Amino acid sequence: MATNETTRPQIASSRIVRYSDLRPCFNAFIDTRTPGSDKKENFTIIGPGVSENPAQHVHISEPHGFNIGGARQPPACTNSQHSHETAEVFFVHSGRWRFDLGEHGEDASVKMGPGDLISIPTGVFRGFTNIGTDTGFLWAVLGGDDPGRVLWAPKVFEMAKEYGLVLLDDGSLVDLAAGETIPPGKAPMPPTSRGQVAALSRFTPAELEACVARAGAPGPEGAMGGLPGITDTVLIGSGRMNWHHGFTVSKLVIEPSGIVPSHEFTGADVWFVQTGNVEVSIAGESARIGPGDTITFPANSRRALRNVGQARAELVCVRTDNMAAA
Repeated sequence: MATNETTRPQIASSRIVRYSDLRPCFNAFIDTRTPGSDKKENFTIIGPGVSENPAQHVHISEPHGFNIGGARQPPACTNSQHSHETAEVFFVHSGRWRFDLGEHGEDASVKMGPGDLISIPTGVFRGFTNIGTDTGFLWAVLGGDDPGRVLWAPKVFEMAKEYGLVLLDDGSLVDLAAGETIPPGKAPMPPTSRGQVAALSRFTPAELEACVARAGAPGPEGAMGGLPGITDTVLIGSGRMNWHHGFTVSKLVIEPSGIVPSHEFTGADVWFVQTGNVEVSIAGESARIGPGDTITFPANSRRALRNVGQARAELVCVRTDNMAAA
């Protein structure tokens, strides 16, 4: 996933997180010693995410109204069943994945590949597994500046005990196997109760499929639609997935030599490159971004994008709600 060099260093250092520069955390969660889940990498690209490890590296801490993260997993690696307090959206950058809902992952399942997107509502157990033959990467969006804490399925607590990891009541991890001790005044988080489990939603396979936007599927036209060489499709914010997220998501396709002319947004505006190479311009500065790269544009800035490759470029755009181009 190589990317092109930037023409100016300032944008690259402060607004772009390149795939090659992502800094993973291998022990971000209570399940990261459990066999089958012990090789996953967690990334916090924008905002703190829901990592339980205070040493997790945050690439960009500037509040956006949502968080951007990522998960990279080798084949057969699983992220254990858990629930979130805010919206969780995954876009498949690479690999083949299966998402399983329910306490034991038996309520509903869906398989996804590159270019597919899933939005999992709050208050439902979910987990995901790389079912492909190569390492895969998921780009993720979590709602809110503070997305809260993860609620783990009861079995996750049971398995963690065997490997020396303890989740505290403040949401942080203690590694007993590494010689750490529970700090004074802190206590282990009680395992998820049967009452908490019963309060969560359960999905049918059809309800889960309604939370998926397949690559290439038609959808409502976005703000950039109608420009020459540009296709802008709304994935979240109208159409099927119009429930409250706190952000919108659209997919932009730029044909070779296509240009998104200079425009302005008044809120947070983050772009992820799925395929292709794009030159972005902000206030006279320019940089090139490629597959796996993430860029956040400053609020109230004018920016333009241009496809500088020989093939079409595909990007995912996340914006705070109710933002309009000018």
